[in-house]
Amino acid sequence: MTAYAMNGAGNAFIVIDRRKASGPSRYDLQDIAAMVDVHPFDQLIVLDPSSDADADLRVWNKDGGEVGACGNGTRAAAWLLFEAGSKRQLSFTSSGGPMRAQRLSDGAAEVDLGPARLDWREIPLSLPMDTVRLDFGVNLPGGGRLEGPGAVSMGNPHVVFAVEDVLALPITEIGPSIEHDALFPERVNTGFAQVRDRDDIRLKVFERGAGLTLACGTGACAALVALHRQGLVDREAVIEADGGTLPVRWDSEGHVHLSGPVVLERELDLRGV
Repeated sequence: MTAYAMNGAGNAFIVIDRRKASGPSRYDLQDIAAMVDVHPFDQLIVLDPSSDADADLRVWNKDGGEVGACGNGTRAAAWLLFEAGSKRQLSFTSSGGPMRAQRLSDGAAEVDLGPARLDWREIPLSLPMDTVRLDFGVNLPGGGRLEGPGAVSMGNPHVVFAVEDVLALPITEIGPSIEHDALFPERVNTGFAQVRDRDDIRLKVFERGAGLTLACGTGACAALVALHRQGLVDREAVIEADGGTLPVRWDSEGHVHLSGPVVLERELDLRGV
């Protein structure tokens, strides 16, 4: 088993490669807390052995909760495997569904996170609702209100608000109340997206179990899909997050593709964890 500190557009990970281990991985809140002490991270990405793919990919947030998908984490894991071998294509199984990755000509890893899921039951929501524009909103401190976000599942639940000025929003104040609203039985990741052009989006994401992060890959994918369904952007755009830019495209078959920068920071010693 080897472990690495990595980041994708500032989204911080510990990636553990245990493809040669036996049995599925198991991590609890105490394990996660010990790893955070070794290297602070947003998500723990674990590559388990798989009989059906190159690896089974599992994701834990830093609060100890396991989740179904992490776009930037999948890119980081794919890049790591591309660097270690000669393959140009990879496949992953995960609780959020199958995913594929390809190595681009510049060496970057692009991941196909599968189809965007748009039915209210797939998000999931606690009651039937049109996911193009939810009958849902949040009051802003000091006055004003955000309303009508789009809802998308990328293997994990997202809502995306189109906003005029993302930098002016008190995201850390309103994010927790949205995350834990009764409409979202599995909690929710919340994107705040400022459309600067039809192929240019400024985005911040308050992630369930992690809070405001420098970037969120599935959040970038959800933002493109949600905004396109509302007629605000095209099917391909560059998403600018605090930690870097993430090219995203929603293809004609409904699959969402994500690429962007990856940094391998260092190998980690987790033997005492």
